[in-house]
Amino acid sequence: MKKLQHKKTVSLVGKAPAEPLSRRDFFNRAWKWLGILAALEVTGMFTAFLFSGKSKKQSAPKQLLEAGPVDSFEKNSVSAFMGGRFYLARQKDGGFIALSLRCTHLGCSIAWEASKNRFICPCHSSAFDIAGEVLNPPAVRALDYYPVLIENGIVKVDIGTIVERSSFRKDQLQYA
Repeated sequence: MKKLQHKKTVSLVGKAPAEPLSRRDFFNRAWKWLGILAALEVTGMFTAFLFSGKSKKQSAPKQLLEAGPVDSFEKNSVSAFMGGRFYLARQKDGGFIALSLRCTHLGCSIAWEASKNRFICPCHSSAFDIAGEVLNPPAVRALDYYPVLIENGIVKVDIGTIVERSSFRKDQLQYA
């Protein structure tokens, strides 16, 4: 009788067959891959934050709202355009500026008080002059404004573009 000899199995690559993965090794590998994935996500978020600055170009198309003829607005007056979300203020020198209805403190809608010649916020009593400059805090910056265009004696306001500002400057006015 011949003795049966057991032959060792050898893989084609020349390595011994893999041992089963222990539970501890499985979890160690899983935590490493999850850590790598989390690091990639944090890196992506950080990169997106760094390069998410506002574009210098005007990306929104112009949405012009016709306010009316220049002569229909008296000097040192304010006209409300609630549908356009702005007040059109004509200064003493004849310049126009379209001021946002939103207070720069918390975004409440402001109201024009003609008797006191100022805008007032009913939420926290911030006050602004006819040019949108802060008269009474807690608001710390001037009202935002919309660009004004005057074409053929007609005042038009670009309600598609709102401009944030820290204070009033004369170059923000548009003249006929």
